[in-house]
Amino acid sequence: MPDKKMGRPTDNPKKTQFSVRFDDDTLKILDIYCADNHLTRPQGVREAVRKLKDK
Repeated sequence: MPDKKMGRPTDNPKKTQFSVRFDDDTLKILDIYCADNHLTRPQGVREAVRKLKDK
């Protein structure tokens, strides 16, 4: 069996994946935030979770 190819190297690997359902209004808020800050949806969600720690 051949060795797996190495993906893009990263300093912060994301090992855990989970899905979440959003209502239309919440998704719109996320999409506007991400567009304004040039982020992907996952990046926007991670930022929001980190802000919870700051409270």
